Amino acid sequence: MTELDATSKPLSLTYAGVDRAAHHRLDEAWLAAAWSHPTTRVFVVSGGQVLVEDTADGGAELVMTPAFDAPETEQHRYFLGIDAEGVRYFALQKDTLPGRMDEPARPAGLREVGGLLSPLEAGLMVHAVALENWQRMHRFCSRCGERTVIAAAGHIRRCPACGAEHYPRTDPAVIMLVTDDEDRALLGRQVHWPEGRFSTLAGFVEPGESIEQSVRREVFEEAGVIVGDVSYVASQPWPFPSSLMLGFMAQATSSEIQVDGEEIHEARWFSREDLRAAFESGEVLPPYGISIAARLIELWYGKPLPKQGTAAVVR
Repeated sequence: MTELDATSKPLSLTYAGVDRAAHHRLDEAWLAAAWSHPTTRVFVVSGGQVLVEDTADGGAELVMTPAFDAPETEQHRYFLGIDAEGVRYFALQKDTLPGRMDEPARPAGLREVGGLLSPLEAGLMVHAVALENWQRMHRFCSRCGERTVIAAAGHIRRCPACGAEHYPRTDPAVIMLVTDDEDRALLGRQVHWPEGRFSTLAGFVEPGESIEQSVRREVFEEAGVIVGDVSYVASQPWPFPSSLMLGFMAQATSSEIQVDGEEIHEARWFSREDLRAAFESGEVLPPYGISIAARLIELWYGKPLPKQGTAAVVR
């Protein structure tokens, strides 16, 4: 069916090489010792951005410092994990990024640099951005309205009034490449995307719904296509703001397209030859490598997709 095997390249942003060591999050003595250790590394996150340095090979690296050089903040200090060499990592949530931590440093978001960082640093950034967003959006108790306090090294918020504990929110979402009996792929363009920007269909899982049911419902709602078999492929944390993307391949049992006009403006069936020609002519922009959408399309397409810089699909 395809030359590209699912194991040939990671399908998601991985947390490679880092143990989250969750059992240490409530151990204040251990956390204090980890923070003061000379090998500990720290970076600042603010508004979903971090400081990075561009590398000579076209990649990027997080700007990290020893703890004793990090900006002061006691409350918004989040423990992220330990790597294979025993290095501990922390993120600091601040209202703004440091003015100039290093001469070549620049602010960047996950969409911009997630695919340029190493798997370890990409995973650290995903973790930090997700925690920061949750912390900013959930400062008050949903039971009684009292302001909550941070606990467990940034992974719990506790209510001092009613005792409730609140945990980071993750919203499951399905993202699927649908193929028909001619092995064509169904790609759609959202209403707010520019001409030529196509991607796989996606949507959130509803309460009381299985993920397979969600795949079928979303495809029918957005494109009017009926789906039969659904096969899970891989997942990807996607903190925009708090999703976990569950990737699938899905087999259509109908081919007539009728877009909803609210989320999807246009949807088309593409053969591999159609998509290759559309890429080459510029009619369709290739998906951005950071998204699991690109990897799902590559699994079907049979080889890596072309690159077009920043003109790319980001789901």
